[in-house]
Amino acid sequence: MHPDNTQQIQRVTWIGLVVNLVLSAFKIGAGIVGCSQAVVADGVHSISDLATDIMVLVGVRYWSEPPDRRHPYGHGRIETLITTILAGVLIAIGLGLGWNAIASIPNHRPSPPGAIALAAAIVSMVSKEVLYQWSIRVGRTVKSQALVANAWHHRSDALSSIPAAIAVAAARFCPEWAFLDAIGAILVTLLILQAGLSIGWPATQALIDRGAPEPVLKAIAELARSVTGVRHLHAIRTRSMGHGWAVDLHVLVNRDLTVEEGHNIAGAVKRTLLENGPDIVDVIVHIEPAPERIGTK
Repeated sequence: MHPDNTQQIQRVTWIGLVVNLVLSAFKIGAGIVGCSQAVVADGVHSISDLATDIMVLVGVRYWSEPPDRRHPYGHGRIETLITTILAGVLIAIGLGLGWNAIASIPNHRPSPPGAIALAAAIVSMVSKEVLYQWSIRVGRTVKSQALVANAWHHRSDALSSIPAAIAVAAARFCPEWAFLDAIGAILVTLLILQAGLSIGWPATQALIDRGAPEPVLKAIAELARSVTGVRHLHAIRTRSMGHGWAVDLHVLVNRDLTVEEGHNIAGAVKRTLLENGPDIVDVIVHIEPAPERIGTK
């Protein structure tokens, strides 16, 4: 990963960590002072964001390292692993929120919460949504799966503040509507679970070496065939490497070429794929002599 991209990830995550720390303390304090169990629980939820921020800050130091003797393909799988863990955390949080919502349906608030509790929930929603928008934009720009996953963790916190805010407002202005807390939390649970699955499934597929989708394979083949001297190609294989694809393929060339000429064609194919391919980070080209029956391009 380019050093500038690493710095962007670190800057966004450090700011997110500080915001999470301040928000956690504010919501827990406001919930206690304002007699709101929902806001206290929301503050505890924000603490989990601190853990994922730390995971990203620690992980980016390793997955951005260049290949070495023990890791000849680089360290991109570390990001994939952290992304999988973050997705698991999202799913666990969603299940926890849903369970608490269902369990709280028969309960009633002993006293209406204070205005500070409502203010804390609103501040949390706004600030975490801003963090989400910033993190998701940077994550997609630098193609960081882990930062995108952490961005969704910010949004899960923003979403979890919605039922807390509704519950506080309902209890303050219309106590008989307190059941909206549980309904809102259940809806939030579904959104968080969907986000966790959409992030975790591709990362899991990458960990088990699932290849690139058909449009990527088609683009690779078209680019390789565009190189002068390539008569045919086959055995295109791909695997995920962090934010991109590692490719190896067999290229057929005229059987009377010298070793140097064949090597030059292989180099041209590699450059073409790295410079123009769809998120390709590594290429291995095998040169083979083409049968005479294959026509020249």
